[in-house]
Amino acid sequence: MFIPSKPSILIIDDDTAILRAFMRIFQKKGYNVAIAAKGAEAIEKLNCLCFDVALIDFCLPDMEGTKLFSLIEHNSPRTLKIMWSGKIVAPERISGIDTFLGKPIQPEKLLSIIDSKLKNRDIEL
Repeated sequence: MFIPSKPSILIIDDDTAILRAFMRIFQKKGYNVAIAAKGAEAIEKLNCLCFDVALIDFCLPDMEGTKLFSLIEHNSPRTLKIMWSGKIVAPERISGIDTFLGKPIQPEKLLSIIDSKLKNRDIEL
């Protein structure tokens, strides 16, 4: 159940260990957290809820993560889009992302980036 006063985050990654780890990290920091292991799962959640942050893996089993951008922009244009990947990707060639991070992800660095960007949008924990 989402609490409206708390910032919300959707974590999209096919690695269940990453999903579980980051879900715990963000829940402890006070976020409402939803997870999706495939693009189709993410689409279902994005059609039902608006999120403050979307963490998106570049390579999903059923689509490239960038395919979710237009849906996010349409349903929730203020959503912060952070893409991550374990593969070499030229982030400057991906339009529409706010931040690109290579895996492995340092949780402290990710939290710092998100906190800073959300404060710039007047969204706080």
